[in-house]
Formats: sequence, C-alpha cells, structure tokens
Amino acid sequence: MGRLDGKVALVTGAARGTGAKIARLFAAEGARVALGDVRDELCAEVAREIGAAALALRLDVTAPDDWKRAIEATLARFGRLDVLVNNAAVLHMASIADTTAEDFLRVVGVNQLGTFLGIQAAIAPLRDAGGGSIVNVASVDALRGQNGIVAYASSKWAVRGITRVAALEPYMPPGVSVEAVIPRMQPHLSYQKNRTIDELMSDVAYAVLYLASDESRSCTGSDLVCEGGNTAGRLVRGGPGAA
Repeated sequence: MGRLDGKVALVTGAARGTGAKIARLFAAEGARVALGDVRDELCAEVAREIGAAALALRLDVTAPDDWKRAIEATLARFGRLDVLVNNAAVLHMASIADTTAEDFLRVVGVNQLGTFLGIQAAIAPLRDAGGGSIVNVASVDALRGQNGIVAYASSKWAVRGITRVAALEPYMPPGVSVEAVIPRMQPHLSYQKNRTIDELMSDVAYAVLYLASDESRSCTGSDLVCEGGNTAGRLVRGGPGAA
C-alpha cells in the first residue's frame, strides 16, 4: 500500500522543480494529484507523465477566481480534496535600495498571498473530506536573515506565520493539520556539499509526503526543517571534533 492511498492532493508550482517532484512522488504513493501552475505546457507534460491519476490545471495563485476554478475542477475530477501543498514561489534578488515596490509586491503576491488564498480555498473541501493536510513550503531564509533577498525572505517568514495562525484558527476543520517545510536548495552553502539539487528536491518532496500522510497526525502549526544543518550552528574547520 502507498502512503497516500485514497487521498487527493492539489500541488501548486507543479510544472517543474520541487513541485513536480512532489506531484510524482504523491502519485507513486497512491494519491490522485491536481497539478496547478501558470506554465500550462510544462504542467500538462508532467501530468501526462504521471498518467490517469493526474490533472493539470492553470492556477495563478494570486487570483482568487483561479483558486475557485482549481478547487472545483479537482472536486469534479476526483470527488474530494485531502491535501493542499502551497509550493508555488518566486525569488527576487536585489538590495533593499534596489528593490522597487512592484518587485516586492510581486514576490509577496505569489509567496505570501498565494499561500493565504490557497488555505482559504481549501477549508471547505477539507471539511467535507473529514480532515486532511495543508503543507506550506517555506525556506531556510524564513529562519534567518540574508542580504539581497528582502522580498523573498520576508514573504517566507510570513508563510511560517500564516502556518501557525491557520493551525490555531477555530474555523479550521477538525482533523486538518497545517505545517511548514523549511528547505535549503543550495548544496554549496550546506554541510551536505556532495548532494545535487535534484537530490535535495527529492528530500523536500519526502518531507512534504510525511506531512501529507496519516503518519504526521500529531503534527500541526510547526516547521519540518530540511536544510542540511544550515541553522544548526557554526562548523569550525579544524577545531575539536572536526573531521
């Protein structure tokens, strides 16, 4: 038996990268998966690769009407919704002085507003399903500061805050967990320098799988950190205990 047998999931940002990895893994573990993205052709290609258990949807996560259509299409095709993965994100790299208001709001729109709208849209179908999981993909940059990513970092800190608030909302249906995954996708800055980007994306997909499965029923309102030890502390090269 697969770890998600009988479940239906909606994954955003699923046309490539980590989102596509999550969608493929979910299907391999028995889920039926709706893949949402603005990259229509790439999204449809991943869905075709998965097969009958997949549905490709055009989904601009900043647009409430797109969320309404995506949920309706998922329910029409698969009959229920058990898991929402808010994975869609954009990155803008610039100093605070060089970040325009338009740059900032574009990142916040996808990363922060998109997560909020997804949770809002999923509440009713998750209630109808009798419970489920919402997994928000944040970033190691939501645990610390880093220059040059003011819009991205602040939006991912917000994702962690949204996760906690949503988990505590009395309006959230019983049996629905809300969690954040904290990845790091730059192996050269990790203590795991031998890992490839593809391997790191797979690690994140498995972390999301755990939170989407019934194995994590006691978890809600917290972070699952999956970032190669970047925030564990400082490694002193050549010091006591060093390799």
